[in-house]
Amino acid sequence: MELSKTAELIKNGDTYLGIEFGSTRIKAVLIDDNNNPIAQGAFDWENSLVNGIWTYSESEIYNGLQSCYADLKRDIKEKYDVKLTKLKSLGISAMMHGYLAFDKNNKLLVPFRTWRNTITGEASQKLSETFNYPIPERWSISHLYQAILNKEPHVKDIAFFTTLAGFIHFKLTGKKVLGIGDASGMFPIDINTKNYNEKMISKFDDLVKSENFGWKLKDILPESLLAGADAGKLTEEGAEFLDRDGELEAGTPLAPPEGDAGTGMVATNSVRERTGNVSAGTSVFAMVVLEKDLSKTYAGKIDLVTTPSGNLTAMAHANNCTGEYDKWIKLFGQAISTCGFEINKGKLYDSLLGAALEGDKDCGGLIPYNYISGESMTDLSEGRPLFVRTQENNFTLANFMRAQLFTSLGALRTGMDILFEKENVKIDRLTGHGGFFKTQKAGLTAMASAMHTPVSLMETAGEGGPWGMAILASYVVKKNEMSLEDYLDKNVFASSKSVTFTADKEDIEGYNAFFANYTAGLDIERTAIKAIK
Repeated sequence: MELSKTAELIKNGDTYLGIEFGSTRIKAVLIDDNNNPIAQGAFDWENSLVNGIWTYSESEIYNGLQSCYADLKRDIKEKYDVKLTKLKSLGISAMMHGYLAFDKNNKLLVPFRTWRNTITGEASQKLSETFNYPIPERWSISHLYQAILNKEPHVKDIAFFTTLAGFIHFKLTGKKVLGIGDASGMFPIDINTKNYNEKMISKFDDLVKSENFGWKLKDILPESLLAGADAGKLTEEGAEFLDRDGELEAGTPLAPPEGDAGTGMVATNSVRERTGNVSAGTSVFAMVVLEKDLSKTYAGKIDLVTTPSGNLTAMAHANNCTGEYDKWIKLFGQAISTCGFEINKGKLYDSLLGAALEGDKDCGGLIPYNYISGESMTDLSEGRPLFVRTQENNFTLANFMRAQLFTSLGALRTGMDILFEKENVKIDRLTGHGGFFKTQKAGLTAMASAMHTPVSLMETAGEGGPWGMAILASYVVKKNEMSLEDYLDKNVFASSKSVTFTADKEDIEGYNAFFANYTAGLDIERTAIKAIK
């Protein structure tokens, strides 16, 4: 039987793989030489709150990766009837920030502390003051310093700490490296040197000098690499770790591991100055590639990270986005089932989120708060999901769902107002991606209204971060001395299609009215945190 062209590519190892660890799903995307997705794999997982820490266990991480890869192989077998035994290149990405610390024997010292934790406020504030630079609670250095402030005994034994992407990359290659975008969420980057800021490293070492640790910060940070750099090759042990069947060959070159912010920038062609993207799923963040530094530090509000090629980028990040309305939609699905009816999950989402388009522009005055966890942007250390209305509000399903979409962007809007109004940042285009946009018109309408900026959605948006990571993997072997910006423009997005939505005046004014109520009502959320334990 003659193999198809795609099957031949897979059989010959002429494909590129990106795997991304998201908050609720690990996803693998295999692409061909024209950057088209040809196979996918996935594994759903959920973080756990253990002893007050949001975490995924080491065994969950391993099983999630291996199960996702096995699902990719199953998809390939079903579609093309061939085995995946070799790859042209491979890349790992994951949710940014967090804390994974190891001793000299590469043993994990404490359970993984994810980006979702809001337990490092003291460290974040002290470091921001010491560096005169915004150091968010999510950043790895905040977690490290908070552990020091807490006198945690494991700190003295640290030989290496990294992010989730860096950890998986290490397991596959033995290399302790990070892409510069992910590295910029561990510790500040000097844009001139494209490496960790040496002055701030010295300040940190001085800050903890009295602790007499047997390490210096520079010694335990992973090496920072620009997109396209040599980040090592898949080892025999790494291949066996990834593929439980033992069919994958070693030797595949790997791209520098990146964070989900960086892969989002790549997936939306938003790595040039004056471009931006917004990634909306369990969490939501907007990235804007800056033309110049901001005029001041906005600690806890605006992060400064980099693109995978090292350009300064402002990030407004919110911990909570779709998680709460996912729970409401699940509840409505249970109600339908209880009445003896069944409905497809996709239709359920499209129907309920689509109903939001019929709601009042200001959601009829309804105000939900989607704070499953704490939210640094609005100065809340914990979360209490709430729904608030007065007796006079227009309480309809359409308004309820519109309010759920709008509140998903409330904390993000708080941060973006800083960039737009205080820093006069200009954006030529803002491109969206992530699960928030699966019900396309509803997602675009809410986002464009909240951002009061036209929002584009590319045809590849559904592939998101893992597709962006596969592109970065291909760049390693196909860059031909092109910059990442030029490579994306010429090799990836030259013929791409997109849809752009511009909110009308009434939609924008409606969101502004909702946001005024949302902001005024934050005291209700603060009271609930104190009152309900």
